[in-house]
Amino acid sequence: QVQLVESGGGLVQPGGSLILSCAASGSVFSIYVMGWYRQAPGKQRELVATITSGGITNYADSVKGRFTISRDKNTVYLQMNSLKPEDTAVYYCNLDNYRGQGYWGQGTQVTVSS
Repeated sequence: QVQLVESGGGLVQPGGSLILSCAASGSVFSIYVMGWYRQAPGKQRELVATITSGGITNYADSVKGRFTISRDKNTVYLQMNSLKPEDTAVYYCNLDNYRGQGYWGQGTQVTVSS
């Protein structure tokens, strides 16, 4: 079993920055991709950014140029700059391995408000 523990969420003013972290532990084998998704109230969960084991990144158009995803071993980070109120959501960490297994974290709240 794999556990994903997120941290770093909180309340920030528009234009501010936050860094989210997600640490994977347990039976972590052959990570294929790790990423961040978010879900705002009343909306479906959507992709924010992903990074493959080879370092290839992918971003939602809405966050390109403002967010940066990175990874160090079994921890993935999301640097969020120039935050907007529409970035307010619960952010979830995701891990997929080469065995086709997928895992989710418990989520961390990000609120952008003045």
